[in-house]
Amino acid sequence: MKKIFLVSATAVALLAAGCKSKLDIPNPNTPTINNYWKTAKDALDGVNTLYSTYHRVGLCRNQFFIDVVRSDEGYSTSPNATLVNNFDKFIITDYNLFETRSLWQDCYIGINRANQVLDNVPAIDMDETTKQQYLGEAKFMRGLFYYYLAQYWGNVPLQLKTPVPDDHPATSPQAEVWAQVEKDLSEAAPVLPIRYDDNNRGRATRGAAYALLGKAYMQEHKYQQAADAFKWFFEGEGNGVYSLMPDYRDNFVITSENNAESVFEFQFAVNPTDNHDDDTDPNNTDNLNYGSSLPPFFAPRPIGFTDGQARRWVVHEFLMEKTAANQRDPRLAASFLYDSTDERGPDFTLVYGKTFSSLGYSTDPAAVPNTQDVYFRKMLNDFTDNVESFHSGNNYRYIRFADVLLLYAEALNNLSRATEAYKYVDMVRERAGLQKLSVVKPGLSGDAFLAQLKHERITELSGEGHRWEDLARWGDLGLQLAQRDAGFANFKTGKHELLPVPQQDIDVNPNLQQNPGW
Repeated sequence: MKKIFLVSATAVALLAAGCKSKLDIPNPNTPTINNYWKTAKDALDGVNTLYSTYHRVGLCRNQFFIDVVRSDEGYSTSPNATLVNNFDKFIITDYNLFETRSLWQDCYIGINRANQVLDNVPAIDMDETTKQQYLGEAKFMRGLFYYYLAQYWGNVPLQLKTPVPDDHPATSPQAEVWAQVEKDLSEAAPVLPIRYDDNNRGRATRGAAYALLGKAYMQEHKYQQAADAFKWFFEGEGNGVYSLMPDYRDNFVITSENNAESVFEFQFAVNPTDNHDDDTDPNNTDNLNYGSSLPPFFAPRPIGFTDGQARRWVVHEFLMEKTAANQRDPRLAASFLYDSTDERGPDFTLVYGKTFSSLGYSTDPAAVPNTQDVYFRKMLNDFTDNVESFHSGNNYRYIRFADVLLLYAEALNNLSRATEAYKYVDMVRERAGLQKLSVVKPGLSGDAFLAQLKHERITELSGEGHRWEDLARWGDLGLQLAQRDAGFANFKTGKHELLPVPQQDIDVNPNLQQNPGW
């Protein structure tokens, strides 16, 4: 089921190097552009390297510091002051900070791989339908990588061909980057399969392309185009392909990956011989970490480092409303580890096999750790293990059908079609056991419906990496968030919406421009 990222050393080495390798003496056993890209297997191996990219540390781990810890739902009590300053307090101390630069770098590594597929696969003599699928996968993945760059850096260079050593692409404005994302995804969707067999599950599908396309349009406030993309799931070929899992927790445990609710997942697995995260190392491919190294950084002490954890106000969002059966929202326990993950309290709440009360946390709210601490649970492995490691095999569910439902409702509401939007919110709420919104709050105005959607998204999607883009889309990033996240007291409008472009890239490319305010 996860074989797609077990790529050959040849493909990884070649696509990592791009066109930079120059050999004085030709070696017929060494992969080069001249002796690669000849067969259908070359094409397949090349496409598979795209999926290996999200095993790199920027995508599998550090993106969550950028989109979770930086937002108002998370913060850091790390002993590493650099992490606290840069991700929790908007005190940027290093434009080349590894935790941010690694995501930038990994996105461009992925883009380079996609470009090589798009430049070379068309000339290969192979089955045309399969060829178009591979090109669609490359466009989807390039669109995904540029989605990250557009959201977090905004104004970035568009590299759409395999680079050569003298390339110095200029900075493109954010709108042009979004336009490229939308172009890639629009072209990818029609040629991608709706489903795959079990041996290829995890590849980009038509639904994944339409979902990411809709998300891109939403970030640009192009609500009609977003609604058109999302409509595929309800009135097009995607009708009936996806459904909500009856048990919400099944979306986050390793035993139910690639389920009916999953639109696109980062595929992870455990390699028993792993010892590194760099899939561009051609001499060490068999020892590559195919898992995620995030869990130890988010797990509670003493299991993890608590470099990232949740703010208490998010817990209270779940407590604002009980289910139709007068019970607590079951999503709360699936989302967080804290003193009352078990409603009976800390003596019954289990944290990796031990009761919360037995952990000996301080009652002083200023202490680290303390009894008021809350930990994001969805990326952890406490369901199966009593420890965490740097190679978690549990997939990251990047796009769930629930996300599509709520975004479609938001798009419809922005088109003055709130009456139609209710049913999609109702589906999400009913899965959680809540009463239908159309019953408890019928006839909401557009503004009131959006306010309700903000609540629905934090309770459904907290800790999944979507909060920053939500706040950006709603125009809610600003000093007012300091009321529930003290770090936002340092937020500067017109500056902190985007990250600084890594200085080392500006130093080697005279055509790059730094983002405003930096």
